[in-house]
Amino acid sequence: MNDSTHLFHIPVMGTGFTIDTPLRVAKYGISSVIPLVDDVLIEGVRKFHCEKHGEPYEEISNSNQDARALRITAYLSLVDRLVQQQVVALQASPFEEGSDITRYFEMLPEIPLKQAYNEMLAITDGAAKALMQADLRQQAVPGSIDVNIMTKLDRDIYLNGDKLAAEFSDAMAALRGFANSTLNSSVVFSAGINQRLYTYAATFKDFFPDKNGELKKKIILKVSDYRSASVQGRFLAKRGLWVSEYRIESGLNCGGHAFATDGYLIGPVLEEFKEKRQELIESLHATYAKALAGLGWSVNDEPHNVSITVQGGIGTAAENEFLLRYYLVDRTGWGTPFLLVPEVTNVDEIHLEKLLAAADGDVYLSDSSPLRVPFWNLRTSASEETRRQHIREGKPGSPCVKGAARLNTEFTDIPICPASRAYIKRKLQHLPEEGLSAEQLAAVKESVLSKSCICHDLGGGTALKYGIDPAATPSICCGPGILDFSKISTLEQMVAHIYGWHSLINNKDRPHMFVRELMLYIDHLRQESKNFDLKLSFRAPTYFHKFKENLLLGIEYYQRLAGQFMEEQRTQFLAALKVLLDDLDTIALPEAG
Repeated sequence: MNDSTHLFHIPVMGTGFTIDTPLRVAKYGISSVIPLVDDVLIEGVRKFHCEKHGEPYEEISNSNQDARALRITAYLSLVDRLVQQQVVALQASPFEEGSDITRYFEMLPEIPLKQAYNEMLAITDGAAKALMQADLRQQAVPGSIDVNIMTKLDRDIYLNGDKLAAEFSDAMAALRGFANSTLNSSVVFSAGINQRLYTYAATFKDFFPDKNGELKKKIILKVSDYRSASVQGRFLAKRGLWVSEYRIESGLNCGGHAFATDGYLIGPVLEEFKEKRQELIESLHATYAKALAGLGWSVNDEPHNVSITVQGGIGTAAENEFLLRYYLVDRTGWGTPFLLVPEVTNVDEIHLEKLLAAADGDVYLSDSSPLRVPFWNLRTSASEETRRQHIREGKPGSPCVKGAARLNTEFTDIPICPASRAYIKRKLQHLPEEGLSAEQLAAVKESVLSKSCICHDLGGGTALKYGIDPAATPSICCGPGILDFSKISTLEQMVAHIYGWHSLINNKDRPHMFVRELMLYIDHLRQESKNFDLKLSFRAPTYFHKFKENLLLGIEYYQRLAGQFMEEQRTQFLAALKVLLDDLDTIALPEAG
């Protein structure tokens, strides 16, 4: 697999939006990420594609204790096999308008391989042209078929009231499913460190160097700051595991779950990675080499390759190019805009229309996630409409079909989900006993009722599209950048937008990605301060002051960085910073001490 043909990748989205995206884009050299949250949905998608492509299908039922891992292995190996078949067909296709191999090369950025393709087109000598085409065919290799494991979604599994061994937990079973598949690709660990999961990874030989020093299975860490990268990288290195990519994501300017940092903005974070990249690699290699030697594995003198990539809120080719050029990142990640590319992601037609019609306020950072992490949500989705309907009918909560977020033991010995009807009923009954003021009670009640069944509903678009569940009520986890786009696009059109050959931006007043993130962080600080005043925050007063200090340092950094921009953009950028600086000063923070 090749992860460097294109200068962008498609990150994981939800539980179903990118579940089979590699079958649409990998053959064109584009890397993408499959979510491993919902193994029931994965099994349904495997059945669909087996029937579609004439592959044998044998159901892996719930009666098998290791069904989750086996389903994931079977599906990933199927995708691997189908993509290999696609690549063989692509390489054999003629160099003519509309063919797969022509699409492959036409979508490439201006890299040497694209230049070689253009030279081939200009050659008139038939024999020389045929030789060049034969060489180009061999270089048309697929993008990486990566997978994502959200480390916080690691519930223990119970059978007849008894907890099963740790390796049957959700995250560990997903890792086992990936490790036992035929894929030669990467697992993306997101949402922070999970020590038992990371330790478990060291039990699979594919994460260790082969006789040629190559890694068949690689590790990508999704991080929001340098310290997290260093801490997690060292934890893995001590176990003989190498991190091949640090995927930096904005804490708030993203889709799905938003893991706010302590006010660390994406620009200063990227600057720190740029300055300390070599230091990070060398220090971790020393730890890694020592661990490998202790385990009896051969050790490379030189570190394995390490990529630094960035994603979250990128919306224009100019922003994309600046990230690549100034911060020297290897690739960028584009997620939310691809929700409007039906040939790439799974969004049903009704919700495509809802995305196109979304206005300010329709896409919001919600309290919907049962993980109690801020979650980007589409207010008009069927999932949200159903949640509100349940409240009106006096039956708030969801039946908890999949159970991926069954992590709460507040009222039960065996964990249940905070979005479930069983939990919400109990919680509402206990609220009057908690000695809350009227305002506090209203805020807590709103938070309890806001929880929705996203582990099931995020796969609704796929379930509808493939006839797996005609009654599905999809949830959409788009980031705020969806408001900048207003039409359905093809893969070619979105690639052209990313590389600056064509613009799909609809919002002429769209703020720069750095400015939008700063706006989101200021709003977050204001809301957290309000929660503190209501005595609903676990934060200490010092947290709020440190948060503001980091934002101020970020603004100072951006004021200096503006010198890198063209004059018109610089003027707009600095003016926006001034407005936000004034806004930040209006927030009353809790008094320290």
